[in-house]
Amino acid sequence: MKIGIVNNRMSQIVILRHILVSVPDYQVIWTAQNGTAAVNRCRRQTPDLVLMDLSISVTGAVATTHQIMQSSPCAILIMTESIKKNISGVYEAMGQGALDAIDIPILDNKENGEVSQKLLLKIAKINRIIKNYSSSSQFQESYVMVPTLELVAIGASTGGPKALATILSKLPANFNRAVAIVQHLDDDFSQGFADWLNQQISLPVRLALPGDRLEKGAVLIAGSNDHLCLKPDLTLTYTENPIDYPYRPSVDVFFQSLAKNWKNKGTAILLTGMGKDGAQGLSSLKLQGWHTIAQDKETCIVYGMPKAAIELNAAVQILSPEAIAASLRSVNS
Repeated sequence: MKIGIVNNRMSQIVILRHILVSVPDYQVIWTAQNGTAAVNRCRRQTPDLVLMDLSISVTGAVATTHQIMQSSPCAILIMTESIKKNISGVYEAMGQGALDAIDIPILDNKENGEVSQKLLLKIAKINRIIKNYSSSSQFQESYVMVPTLELVAIGASTGGPKALATILSKLPANFNRAVAIVQHLDDDFSQGFADWLNQQISLPVRLALPGDRLEKGAVLIAGSNDHLCLKPDLTLTYTENPIDYPYRPSVDVFFQSLAKNWKNKGTAILLTGMGKDGAQGLSSLKLQGWHTIAQDKETCIVYGMPKAAIELNAAVQILSPEAIAASLRSVNS
């Protein structure tokens, strides 16, 4: 795995390099102490993963993420001393295409065993996702209850926070459908994501808990590393299976559970993201008579998941986030 490091402090770069090269398959191919240098190095030698400190100078982490994803897209892991204290910046960066974020304190020359293990576990998880994606596509490319509630189900990954905020911020406070979201995100940050989204939109947002029911005019977000799914009694739960699936929580698992158990029609939307997660599920929902939408290539940070859905002919419409919002508003009037 080829890795680039972006950090203002040379001392931190040295320690991070030492941690990374302890894994035989990891290679640090370049380092940069500011955003401008990172963008230039990415153009010349695109790594598999960029470790980027949120507080980098010259070009900030948000703008740097945007430029890298425009010119030489790759996986980006944002590092910060505190996700909670820097929640806005973290999700702005994720909205521009950063894949994940991690709390990392300022490192010293002493033993950093616990921090090292945490960082390497996160990178191993990202490496699995990258390998799964690369194998199929290129990065740059009991009884049945019948619900009466209308549902909007949305799946997203890389770049999803920005697209979700764009869509949901344009919906009225009296939106008469339930909204359920599966965003690829570690559960350490799911509450922060819900809090951040609550600041962007007028609809109430909270994490889905086991036993919850979908609610009219409310947004429920998958909040676990396990997969969100709908049970036959129309309550939500989480399942660890499939255990070896690299995308957690999985859009496909949720969409497939809707196709099986939600007998009313709804709208399913697949947004920007790496890989194919959600494509099969979107296809299943279309076969059940749902209105299905995939985000268009022009507005995607990574055109993986929508592209896979379109190739399966799973999308009735292909729209930008603004057009998706307009479509949802029209059915609310």
